[in-house]
Amino acid sequence: MAVLGVDGWRGAWVGALLDGRTVRLLALRDVAAVLAVPDVPVVAIDMPIGLSEDGVRACDVLARELLRPTGAASSVFPSPVRAVLGARDYAHARELSRAATGGARAPSAQTYMLVKAIRELDEALGTPPTDRVVEVHPELAFRCGLGGVTDRKGTARGTVQRLAALRAVMDVEQALAGAPVGVPVVDALDACAAAWSARRLAGATARCVGDGTTDSRGRPMRICW
Repeated sequence: MAVLGVDGWRGAWVGALLDGRTVRLLALRDVAAVLAVPDVPVVAIDMPIGLSEDGVRACDVLARELLRPTGAASSVFPSPVRAVLGARDYAHARELSRAATGGARAPSAQTYMLVKAIRELDEALGTPPTDRVVEVHPELAFRCGLGGVTDRKGTARGTVQRLAALRAVMDVEQALAGAPVGVPVVDALDACAAAWSARRLAGATARCVGDGTTDSRGRPMRICW
């Protein structure tokens, strides 16, 4: 049974289609293309899905706490509140966030850069929610699941560690050799880690963090790996 892991890439997406040990990297132009990949019962995507109306998601807090001992807590960005999806620009996003949170929160510029992708995913998933598409985080997979990863992604040491971790569960070098032109190795490896999480989800062996709540569209606010 094949599963799909997905990571954002330059306004598009990198997919890792995993079947047994074989993994194939895909360049997917938009969310519709992600959801159209055939015959995959689970799509694990590194992007917020369930969104709070008025505050901080418990899953973000818990994920950061899990990653704090590894030095990777900052890799979990605070997810924007749902109102921010309607923002015209960054200033408007900050205004909407402060209004929704009683002045307590405003998205960072880095978080705001994700808003377009979050909005497109939110619109594509529609209502009612589906269990097929699940939010994951590659650093949880690498550092709390696969193991052996201690250095930041994009560094020489971190890249070798991620390759070694993935090599134990899939033929990652072959996937990288056949990657679509232009796909960065960082995003390719994150997509592969998401695919590993997707397989665990399909086999009901994944771990998840969150407080069991759902958002206003019925989507769970959780992160799995």
